[in-house]
Amino acid sequence: MKLAVLSHCTIDEISREGQVVETPGGPAAYCGITAKNMKFDVDLYTKIGPDFKFKRDLENKGVFLPQDSISNSPTTRFLLKIIGADRELYLKTKCDQIEFSNSDADGFIISPVFDEVSEETLDRIREDSNFLLLDPQGYLRRVDSTGKIYLEKTLLDISKVSAIKTDPDEAFYLTGLRGKDAMLVLQRKGVKHVLYTDKQNITMLAKDRLYYLRIPDMKIGDTTGVGDIFCAAFACSYLKEKDSLWAICFAVGAAQAALETKATGLSKIPNGGTIQQNAAYLYNLVKFSQV
Repeated sequence: MKLAVLSHCTIDEISREGQVVETPGGPAAYCGITAKNMKFDVDLYTKIGPDFKFKRDLENKGVFLPQDSISNSPTTRFLLKIIGADRELYLKTKCDQIEFSNSDADGFIISPVFDEVSEETLDRIREDSNFLLLDPQGYLRRVDSTGKIYLEKTLLDISKVSAIKTDPDEAFYLTGLRGKDAMLVLQRKGVKHVLYTDKQNITMLAKDRLYYLRIPDMKIGDTTGVGDIFCAAFACSYLKEKDSLWAICFAVGAAQAALETKATGLSKIPNGGTIQQNAAYLYNLVKFSQV
């Protein structure tokens, strides 16, 4: 099976405990490698500049950047200041918008980091694809005069979206609400699966049922890319099995496995076997309620 990912590869400067590590990042990288680890073919729609020195790192993990992803503009670059389980995000440079014509992929992930996937492209894929998982973060982000990222209320057509992944702040800026109320509004707007991630607590709304899962307590290190790993694991599992409950267990199991590595950057992406073990354990712990 094949997964298409529309998002920028980035250069992430991760600042934690007084040290700065420069790594490749972005949903294109994290989702792409996660999908490859789950035996999917991957189509990347992305842009990188001449300063992106990590092509070999991605190729070693089975992810290849197409020739038309090369730009003369600098790669999108972020500074991430990690403070406990929280982070501050700063945009330093931004690459070109992504061009999309068509793809024979079984499913799509659209996860812009900052304004690189147009709403017209989103609308086209939303209308034409059988499966689309949307992480709306890049449509909500703005920058202040220092380059620090903040979120702004944004109207976005999300009808016919198969799954949306939001945290409490993103859900608020899409709906004006939080928690279950926000999830119900997103569902009414036309989303089939609403995936709501609040640190270690994950909730899924599917049809008339809310499912609750929790990542076990642990010391949290670098969380960069964990949301992308979660998204790719959900998308690949759902495309394979068409089972919503197993897919959310698989996604949470992948996030848990990534955090348990305590690694920085792409090194935290887990293998399929570890994810499977976590998912099987979580499957027996799921709680649910009717809405």
